[in-house]
Amino acid sequence: MIVGIQDPWVAVAYLLSIGGSLVCVVYGILQWNRGDEPVKPEDVQWAKEEKEEIEAAL
Repeated sequence: MIVGIQDPWVAVAYLLSIGGSLVCVVYGILQWNRGDEPVKPEDVQWAKEEKEEIEAAL
């Protein structure tokens, strides 16, 4: 019995959800000020093509 929880599988589910949350918080802290990736020429070309397609559809 863990903290009044009778079923060990329920306790495991609680522990895993708390553990997953902690992993996400740590990852977020580590990646917080990482900086943006540089824009690649193929990304700019893709954005132009998408914009043209959207404007043509409208």
